[in-house]
Amino acid sequence: MSIFKKLMLPNCEVRVAKKTSKATIFRLSRFFHVNSVEVHSEEQEVVVALGSNVGDRLHNFDEALQRMRKSGIHITRHGCLYETKPAYVTDQPHFLNSAIRGMTKHEPHKLLGILKEIERDMGRVNGIMYGPRPIDLDILFYGNQRVNTDTLIIPHERIWERPFVMGPLIDLLGSDIDNDTIQSWDLFSASPGGLFAAWKKLGGESLIGKDGMKRVLPIASKLWNWSPRTSIMGILNVTPDSFSDGGRFLSERSFISQVRLLLSEGADIIDLGAQSTRPMATKLTPEQELDRLMPFLEIMKNLPEMEGKLISVDSFYSQVAAESVSMGAHLINDVSGGNLDSNMHNVVAALKVPYILMHMRGDPSTMQNQENLKYDNICAEVASELYTRARNAELSGIPAWRMIIDPGIGFSKDTGQNLDILNGLPTIRSEIARRSLSLSRAPMLIGPSRKRFLGEICGRPEASRRDSATVAAVTAGILNGANIVRVHNVGDNCDAVKLCDAMLHRRKFS
Repeated sequence: MSIFKKLMLPNCEVRVAKKTSKATIFRLSRFFHVNSVEVHSEEQEVVVALGSNVGDRLHNFDEALQRMRKSGIHITRHGCLYETKPAYVTDQPHFLNSAIRGMTKHEPHKLLGILKEIERDMGRVNGIMYGPRPIDLDILFYGNQRVNTDTLIIPHERIWERPFVMGPLIDLLGSDIDNDTIQSWDLFSASPGGLFAAWKKLGGESLIGKDGMKRVLPIASKLWNWSPRTSIMGILNVTPDSFSDGGRFLSERSFISQVRLLLSEGADIIDLGAQSTRPMATKLTPEQELDRLMPFLEIMKNLPEMEGKLISVDSFYSQVAAESVSMGAHLINDVSGGNLDSNMHNVVAALKVPYILMHMRGDPSTMQNQENLKYDNICAEVASELYTRARNAELSGIPAWRMIIDPGIGFSKDTGQNLDILNGLPTIRSEIARRSLSLSRAPMLIGPSRKRFLGEICGRPEASRRDSATVAAVTAGILNGANIVRVHNVGDNCDAVKLCDAMLHRRKFS
């Protein structure tokens, strides 16, 4: 059986939250003055915090999430992933921390028993309070209920003093309150401004990136803290028909030479593509794409210069994604965000690798037609459509901490719309944040390199003569919040990246 068939999983259900009514808020505000105990039969929304600092911490998280799903907890949202200094007992390894939102019919004490059983099965034993543990699972909220018994207190009594709990908890929210239960959690905080004010009181976003608390993305057995500097993804196409470099790197010699050039000029990631996604490109089957891709992927992964560097595979096919990761690719770059292969999200979830979701309408053959270029508000609509794909991926089991978002410059956009995207990257983030802070805080990739809109503006019909315009576009993107830039000419753009990073550092710390 191929690795692709082994990774096929059933589709997941999508849930839609209801809006809060004033009458419901009034009922909730009266309700919170009394303690409640066991409720149940109805499905309840819960928040569970995760922590680990013993063994393979990320594996522990993945294992705990899988066990929770099998135990009747339908996970709907994931916070970001944080590496944090230990609190209380400081002479121990750093922790990984996050949190999840989910739905369950288990009553509170039954849920507590399930989580404690998961902890025991994963090797946790009674030891020093706040000491090392392979997994720690705490119930933070249970619907709109208060529970106060000898064995369980909900809301968890130490939420408000712990940045490593509050950070992931805030990630699970949107800046807009999306249902009555979230309103109740705000009221539980006992802060006039609710949960957001409680987080700000601890230090809020100013804490992130410091030694004590880093937001990270797991990749290639490492934790990548992407915020200190912009990363460069070098483009390498092994296609005869790509718009810029088609046919140039089809021999082993020319391919190896280009890999070495990209790395020597400063690429952190090389994005390997075997299928052109230019407008009206001929569409390959997964088998044809694999036949073209795999020999080059094998060459690349064995080059000594690739030590410490990352390999991305540019494909919208789940079969190609599965086989590429089995061959050594570290992340998948999907221009369709899962729209062109219904199995992609489930397969990537099982692969447990980072996933780049890009915004595109239609497919490469239809993306530039008039229907797909119609927008009333380009940034708001791109954000909404990108959010929908990311939520579908999350409900399929890809945590927010494994996602990278790409607004899709040059895909389903005309020249003016591409400029609006470059100018509006902060707006795209803030629009996504209205529904999910964790997804809005994912690394953002942009790929303006040598695109047609640059040629139209600068009078450069030949793609290879658009590098100066690319540098300008990359500069604008980084200063507006992009974390990864995907480019053909790494050398010229590397200097622009360094300058932008220096400017952003100066802006933040001066």
